[in-house]
Amino acid sequence: MKLWRKEDRCTIAHYLKQYGGLLFSEYPMNEVDSLILCQFSYLKFDGLVPGIRAYAPSVSLWELAQDTHWEKLFADILFETENRALYAGMLSCRRFRDLRMNCYVNRIDKEWETQFAAITYLLEDGAIYIAFRGTDETFIGWKENFNMSFLSPIPGQELAVRYLNEVAGQFSNPFYVGGHSKGGNLAVYSAMHCAPAIQRRIRRIYNMDGPGFRPEILRDDSYRAIRDRVVKYLPQSSVIGMLFAEDADCHVIASRSFGLAQHNPFHWKIRNGHFVAAGCIGASVRRTDALLNAWIFSLDEAQARLVVETLYQVVLAAQKDDLISMASDFGHFAGCVLTALRRMDVTQKEVLRETFTDLLGQLRPRRRQGLPGRGGNER
Repeated sequence: MKLWRKEDRCTIAHYLKQYGGLLFSEYPMNEVDSLILCQFSYLKFDGLVPGIRAYAPSVSLWELAQDTHWEKLFADILFETENRALYAGMLSCRRFRDLRMNCYVNRIDKEWETQFAAITYLLEDGAIYIAFRGTDETFIGWKENFNMSFLSPIPGQELAVRYLNEVAGQFSNPFYVGGHSKGGNLAVYSAMHCAPAIQRRIRRIYNMDGPGFRPEILRDDSYRAIRDRVVKYLPQSSVIGMLFAEDADCHVIASRSFGLAQHNPFHWKIRNGHFVAAGCIGASVRRTDALLNAWIFSLDEAQARLVVETLYQVVLAAQKDDLISMASDFGHFAGCVLTALRRMDVTQKEVLRETFTDLLGQLRPRRRQGLPGRGGNER
């Protein structure tokens, strides 16, 4: 099973073939390994990997494959093909074959509006990698993302700090922290606020196209204490990773796709064991991202909360919990959303109208100036 066409030579699959024969003690952890482990954290390890308080032996990749319920790993059908190929590639190579996993947590709490998952990997060279999962297919996970516009910390960030303190406290090894998308934000936040003794043991913090932080957070001493260990990777026309203020010097990388599709880690280009550098974010892309951030920061807490809550209630009207169930009956979903929009009271309609009119007003000058559109190859 392959991630891409046979002739393509710039993928995760090819990296595993080219460098999979080298142990971490022979070829040290790098950004591609980090991406692989972050993406692997999206698999559904419930009931297969011990929990954080189970104090049970760690589980290897091979042991997962022998479990009668191992098919549950690929319950996320949106990326099932890619994740199956990723698992097969990791299992077949010397570099990841003996990877062991423990301390898995997966919490979805509608009351607290949080979707949080994390897993700890024990690497062959004795190092630990703590990976925070990004936003999954649940609507509550996406709602938590939008809550970042007016709430700090969000529950997921507080859970990440607690997880890092508890798990790192069980080991004396040096360790890495990382995550893709929201997971990258959680990795940075948890490293900022964990216990000082644990913070000192962190080798590197990987933020893979995850949102940044509001400016006031970056001015805090807790961020300055870890800044030199944070590495952030963004595809060329990143949107998610450019949300809020920048929290590190970013490495811009090439992607096989364009626009929002670049957020998919399987599209990131790899050559000679590292990501393919892409120079910098294009001027028009930077301008659009800056305007979007300016608009977000212009909303006061009450406005942002009302907009997010209103839109979320509209989505919930369809009585679907995740993107998979939505896609399976999209006609019904769309109909319920339109009905909910029509039934909103006058105040809610006016707030949404004013908010999105203002957003379009922010972006309109870019079109009047005749600037080029978004494009993954733009410089």
